[in-house]
Amino acid sequence: MPNNYKNKRQLSVWGLLVLLLTCNSTERSNGSGVTLHIAGNHFMKVETEGQFSAISYNIAGLPAIICSAKTPRAESIATIGKKLQDFDIVHVQEDFNYHSQLYDNDNVHNYRTETKGSVPFGDGLNTLSKFPLSNIVRVKWNNCTGADCMTPKGFTYSQIQVALNVYIDFYNVHSNAYNTLNAASARRENIKQLSDYITTHSAGKAVVLMGDLNGRYGFFYDNIQILTTKNQLQDAWVMHIKGGKLPDALKIIPAANILNLTDSSETIDKIFYRSSETVELKTISYSFLNQIFNNKEGLPLSDHHPVSAQFSWRLKPARDYLSGHSFKAK
Repeated sequence: MPNNYKNKRQLSVWGLLVLLLTCNSTERSNGSGVTLHIAGNHFMKVETEGQFSAISYNIAGLPAIICSAKTPRAESIATIGKKLQDFDIVHVQEDFNYHSQLYDNDNVHNYRTETKGSVPFGDGLNTLSKFPLSNIVRVKWNNCTGADCMTPKGFTYSQIQVALNVYIDFYNVHSNAYNTLNAASARRENIKQLSDYITTHSAGKAVVLMGDLNGRYGFFYDNIQILTTKNQLQDAWVMHIKGGKLPDALKIIPAANILNLTDSSETIDKIFYRSSETVELKTISYSFLNQIFNNKEGLPLSDHHPVSAQFSWRLKPARDYLSGHSFKAK
């Protein structure tokens, strides 16, 4: 949920009843965690290098009565579903009450996570992929504040096979919102929890992490930089737009309207990545998409602009990663 919208800050009991009454998600789980929509047999090729595009988008799928987006939700999310077809791997956040509109208007992603439901039952996190998707795990935050506690927000872990036997760990993240001291404190705990999970479950693996982190390097009370220091992740925006230099951390409350940002401004929607000993992962480009995901009148389809990156990967020759290890003769 975005930092700056007052109408999300407090939900009364009546508001919760409205949420329950307006739930309209129809997808059911078959227990596998992945919904397969396959137009034909998907054969993986033996490859040593390749490319893929990735996008992260908070689609503002809350019920229209409490949603901050200014365009009709069902129609807008149907349009989003069509536009997301241009990307290979998609992470969405706040995919709640209009999930069917999103999935029904996408015909190219053969691999999709199953929805966990509308507000207040689901976490709003889903992944759509043109590559095989497996080992999906949903993790709820241990800490939250205010309205963020009314859904099981957190992150998802999955593995995506970009070529035969070439896997990358993917994380889809939605952290605690708002910039009050209490909210920022909960968000810092979210990032620590995420960082610890990566340390344990993605040790030695290539990683792509995307999502609405609701945090900034430029806000003194945030700590997202530990993803770069502890987990050795690189930020695509920092690398491509800021020349590798992090913004200065200030105690000033960040600007409220995230729709007015440009690619030179830090956004709460982020893309991180790292290589492994066997897979070299790089970003060819980074884009802050503040024009493509608008309706015919030029209004944003959500209360966020998405961020995207073009990735390249290659398998490192054995000599590259074996050179750092010593072996004893038997």
